[in-house]
Amino acid sequence: MLAPVLIGVGAALVAMVLNSLGALLQADGALRASRTRPVAVQPRYLLGLGADAVAWLFSVVALRFLPVFAVQAVLGGTIALTALAGERLFGTVLRRVDRFAVLGCLVGLVLVASSAGQSRPPMRSPVVDVVLLVSVLLLSVAVLVLRRGRLAWPLAVVAGLGFGGSTLAVRAAHVQGGLDPSQLLSEPASYLVLGFFLVGLLGYSAALSRGTVSTMTALLTVTEVVVPGLVGIWLLGDPVRPGWEPVLAAGLTIAVVGVVVLARSPHERPRRR
Repeated sequence: MLAPVLIGVGAALVAMVLNSLGALLQADGALRASRTRPVAVQPRYLLGLGADAVAWLFSVVALRFLPVFAVQAVLGGTIALTALAGERLFGTVLRRVDRFAVLGCLVGLVLVASSAGQSRPPMRSPVVDVVLLVSVLLLSVAVLVLRRGRLAWPLAVVAGLGFGGSTLAVRAAHVQGGLDPSQLLSEPASYLVLGFFLVGLLGYSAALSRGTVSTMTALLTVTEVVVPGLVGIWLLGDPVRPGWEPVLAAGLTIAVVGVVVLARSPHERPRRR
């Protein structure tokens, strides 16, 4: 029983490190972008996308052995890694209140993860596919509209919803079709994964070009953890540990407060390199 848990935790930890590496590479690529060399052709940005893709594959492996809450909360460590590396590599200056907000996000995510029950694949309603389809369409419109503006934090939040939606789509496909590849390919949720993932990539790259990598990563990560976790409970029947509802509520509150503080923080557009 211990081996599957260790495999899941190990895969989630690898995904966390790769997510942080991807964020830093994409941020550097966004800073180097210009009209003649847009971000889409920047080598470091493309390497960052590759790191994100590999990280996502490891998170899929982790989801086979751990609940959504547990996997996503481990990935929340990306906040701390990216904040520390961002200060050293990009000279990002975080206010004291921002540091406390990042710490609050981490504490909140740990509490949320602790409240997760045992991961069992319950039966689900066919309405799940409809909800996911409508969600990816709305998020696609939102990211295209927000990319025309100057605000960074809404893009980071939408990106978090996109990446979180891909996690839900993976989880939904597992719930319905198990691990049989032929059944997974017959699941509509399997094809929604790509749509959600593209929304996340577009939103995150735009957010990084407008805000600091540490703050944008914190906003993205908390959104990516909290929303799929709650939707997983409501839509997919993921369980909460008996009696741990107050802990879940406290973790959500702390994490959301941290996100609000970071969203209200004055962000200067990073300097071009």
